[in-house]
Amino acid sequence: MANPVWGVDSAAPANLQLLNCVKNAYGNPKVWGRYIKTVPGAADGLTAQEVTFLRNNGIKILPIYSDFREAVGYQNGQTVARNAIFHAGRLGIPRNVAVFANVERFFRVDAAWIRGWVNTFYNSDFKPGIYNDPTEGGFSSAYCAAAAEDEKVSAHTILWSAEPEPGVSKEREAPAYNPIKPPCEAHVWGWQYGRDAEDCSIDTNLFSPLLLPHLWG
Repeated sequence: MANPVWGVDSAAPANLQLLNCVKNAYGNPKVWGRYIKTVPGAADGLTAQEVTFLRNNGIKILPIYSDFREAVGYQNGQTVARNAIFHAGRLGIPRNVAVFANVERFFRVDAAWIRGWVNTFYNSDFKPGIYNDPTEGGFSSAYCAAAAEDEKVSAHTILWSAEPEPGVSKEREAPAYNPIKPPCEAHVWGWQYGRDAEDCSIDTNLFSPLLLPHLWG
């Protein structure tokens, strides 16, 4: 693979203070993951001003949707996807950009939900993405079951892996790109390799160049 791209994600808004913190302590992010809807107590939603700020600084935006607490059931997958698509449209996210469902390691998850998420996005202007932990929890088995039931899952979904987790690093000290993947065909184009940086409120990531055309920027 061509050289991966270094980036960050944050629950807090990306502003000049946080960007300067990241640059001074860790490196120059090319990608910034941000939540597209406010979830009280968990994440501040992306704003139009923030979009302008990031794009003016040459940083691509990775949209994340996190306003759900489990990933079970086909209809629930459809509902969460429709809500994510609504907020992507409200923000003016362009066609063909991936929106990532935030499936945490402690969530209940099944194949039906994944199919509901993917199929709803398949008929939208956007691409389905899923942030996931492929080792802890049930995501990998659910994903592979969904892919076995519907080829659109493996063909069109972009995965962002949370494992392994060697820890936060500076950009120049980032590990070689080697995210853990589900044991079936999967496009794992993102890797959150470090969580909860001490100096700034961010996580550190590496992204495949294959993801870049599906980011906003």
